[in-house]
Amino acid sequence: MKNVDILSVGPFYPPSFEPMERDFTVHKLWQAKDRGALIAEVGGRIRGIQTTGGHGADAKLMDALPKLEIISCFGVGVDAVDLDAARQRGVIVTNTPDVLNECVADLAMGLTVATLRRISLGDRYVRAGSWLKGALPLAQKVGGKTMGILGYGRIGKAIAKRAEAFGMRIVYHGRKPQAGVAHKYYASLTEMARDCDVLMVICPGGAATYRLVNAEVLAALGPEGTLINVARGSVVDETALVKALADGRLGAAGLDVFESEPKVPEALFAMDQVVLQPHVGSATHETRKAMGDLTVDNLRAHFSGKPVLTPVA
Repeated sequence: MKNVDILSVGPFYPPSFEPMERDFTVHKLWQAKDRGALIAEVGGRIRGIQTTGGHGADAKLMDALPKLEIISCFGVGVDAVDLDAARQRGVIVTNTPDVLNECVADLAMGLTVATLRRISLGDRYVRAGSWLKGALPLAQKVGGKTMGILGYGRIGKAIAKRAEAFGMRIVYHGRKPQAGVAHKYYASLTEMARDCDVLMVICPGGAATYRLVNAEVLAALGPEGTLINVARGSVVDETALVKALADGRLGAAGLDVFESEPKVPEALFAMDQVVLQPHVGSATHETRKAMGDLTVDNLRAHFSGKPVLTPVA
């Protein structure tokens, strides 16, 4: 398959990237000093794009690649890929679902525990020598709380399993109730936020969910409520979130994703009730290897004349 030219839009896990370079002729857009010049030079030969959930692929890029057949995305989220443009051009899009469920769910539950039990604050408290002056203020219990999950897909269910093991009650909101699910369904996100202690955000990004968690939802969650976001920063109105936390109208937040990451609102840095992470839900060696291998395997399958493994509908 060395005669197949692939445009790499963004890097991914090196032990998986190297086999892709052995199997295909890979042109690294992310290393090019002049991206336009590289595309002008090789665009007519490119048959596949390898991208990431953050880098995506827009219609302008697809237009510059007349022989494009497939976009293989490293990541489950494809909101940065113009799916309509791909569909119109007959371009297959793949992603890496399932292989990251467990690690994202682990981080989601870890953020929940860290935020309610003030683990990050406790760490800073000890390091600063503050314990010598007095005890850390009391935190909140995890067990007995109600977690409302926004986006009850594969990862949402993996989070629910972990939360239940901690003694939490689960409710959920999505486009419609799911068959065979014992947990209570809310048709209204605002009503669910009003009735839960922890709002877990794990729905897809994109136009349909843009700022779905708005000022009204945050107000419903309230001064005793906690927001956990391991989905996309775009799902939460970040300006409203910062204001609610600053004003005490929202109790706490654990955030792995941000609207303009890696830029994070500096106002959050001084808030002891906030736990911050640098978008690391799937960031383990084991999971990134599995994601990388699946990204390359989708390309191999397509250019071997076989069906891709994980097509995006």
